[in-house]
Amino acid sequence: MAKKIVKKRKLKIFNFLLVLLILIGLFFGIKFFLSVPIKNIIIKKTTYLNDDYILDLANLKNYPSYFSINGFKIKKELEKSPYIDSVKIKRDFFHVISIEVVEAKAIFYDNASDKVVLNNKEAVSNDEMVSSFRIPRLINEVPKDKYNKFIKGMNLIEEDVLGKISDIEYQPNDIDKDRFLLYMDDGNMVYLTLTKFKMINYYNKVLSQLENHKGILYLDNGNHFQIKE
Repeated sequence: MAKKIVKKRKLKIFNFLLVLLILIGLFFGIKFFLSVPIKNIIIKKTTYLNDDYILDLANLKNYPSYFSINGFKIKKELEKSPYIDSVKIKRDFFHVISIEVVEAKAIFYDNASDKVVLNNKEAVSNDEMVSSFRIPRLINEVPKDKYNKFIKGMNLIEEDVLGKISDIEYQPNDIDKDRFLLYMDDGNMVYLTLTKFKMINYYNKVLSQLENHKGILYLDNGNHFQIKE
């Protein structure tokens, strides 16, 4: 009878040690699994923002643990940047993170303030981040009561036309206090008023009908082209 009792005690100790080893193995296995770093970060739809800029803002440059990251926090940090309009964060298989960025659009350089103005009305320093932008230059000051309307009008200009504008000058007259003169890269000039800024998007079509003539296109009051003599 005594021998049977000893055998049962040995069996209980063995079972306890076996369960303990399994639990320890599970603990370290889960710990290892949770500590596996991000394997790859895919940044989508950026044009002028480089990957390092995105990774720095998101605090992902050191590729932390895949399961430790907070997508909402990353989104919030990235959207603090004036260069970024919105962000989508997605976790993919095999410890991959996808970051889809909608960049703010640079629409003109304000000579008076030495700032680049974005479509979200943010004005940013003319530094290395924005030096590659091909955008027109506003060469004189615009009254405060018209400045926001001017930004709104510039937002309506399509990118392929925006890239053809060299300089913009606020040039009101006695009839129209909202008038602007646009100097085009090809040597033409275009008069626009704030309520008709969208008309400049037809510039390419008009250009094809000018037969290489240079002159002034009046879109502020009527639609006609005056050939330079």
